[in-house]
Amino acid sequence: MEVIETALKDCFIIKTKVFGDERGFFLESFNQKGLAEQGIHFDVKQINFAKSEKNVLRGLHYQVAPFGQTKLVGVISGAVVDVVVDIRKSSPTFGQSLKIEISTQDTFLLIPKGFAHGYYTLADETIFYYAVDNSYSPESERGIIYNDPDLNIDWGINGTPKISTKDQHQSLMSKAELFN
Repeated sequence: MEVIETALKDCFIIKTKVFGDERGFFLESFNQKGLAEQGIHFDVKQINFAKSEKNVLRGLHYQVAPFGQTKLVGVISGAVVDVVVDIRKSSPTFGQSLKIEISTQDTFLLIPKGFAHGYYTLADETIFYYAVDNSYSPESERGIIYNDPDLNIDWGINGTPKISTKDQHQSLMSKAELFN
């Protein structure tokens, strides 16, 4: 496993090895010991999958304390533009965003607590994977509107994205409940 630093503090790209032949492939999507050896401690509590058609935008989502979540995200099939925003007021990268395309099963993004997260699907049938270190808590769920002008995120949207009513009405980051 390769851990690659990003421009955002504590946010990493994780590349795993793929072993394949004419029958298909095998890869480890998570290796707690391997991450710990590189100084990353992540205790998975829940694994989720989401299936979306092309041109779906989900996010920007997060949970506040005590239910903040570190996430390990990737794609099982399809492709996404994955976006994270550092919403930790005490972070040197506060307010900055990172956008990466994930289109292979061997690439994951490790997103720490205190980040808002969202993705935009690029393929007809995208299955998105995320492992989290804390349970889902509806009372702790928060969001930031995907097109916040202060964040100025270029999602690479082609046409009109399919967005839930909830995500269309998220708050601006300047009015959101953030992390200290």
